[in-house]
Amino acid sequence: MIRAASPADATEIAAIWNHAIRETTITFNPVEKTHQEVEMLTSQDCLVWEVGGRILGFARYFPFRGGEGYRFTVEHTIMLHEDGHGQGGGRLLMDALFAHAKAAGKHTMFAGCSAENDGAVAFHASIGFAKVATLPEVGFKFGRWIDLVLMQKTL
Repeated sequence: MIRAASPADATEIAAIWNHAIRETTITFNPVEKTHQEVEMLTSQDCLVWEVGGRILGFARYFPFRGGEGYRFTVEHTIMLHEDGHGQGGGRLLMDALFAHAKAAGKHTMFAGCSAENDGAVAFHASIGFAKVATLPEVGFKFGRWIDLVLMQKTL
């Protein structure tokens, strides 16, 4: 089931997010999210994928850049629990996120994918995102520079 996130989901969302922060380069952020930080984010255009009472993924969107001229453009984050891969939940989350953003008057959505995450690039391409740029060596994690692939979808 896809539904709006609530503060009660913060512990499970933080566990998914912090695992990715500690163990992967899907996010360049090396600092784990606090419970309070995630609790606050659950009230800001955040959806969860829940199966059997367990959160297996979340997705949210947020402003792409500051300034009034960018008000119709958003960026998103999607993360799945390792048990949630290959079950279609990512696609369900993104379809719901697209609908939510479109209903909020958003025009275009960006994905920023680590160039080391071939799965994310392929997933986004499969749901209609087009690669628009590769930003060389803009991320740094685990002692190395990492490229960022920017992908865009018109809603």
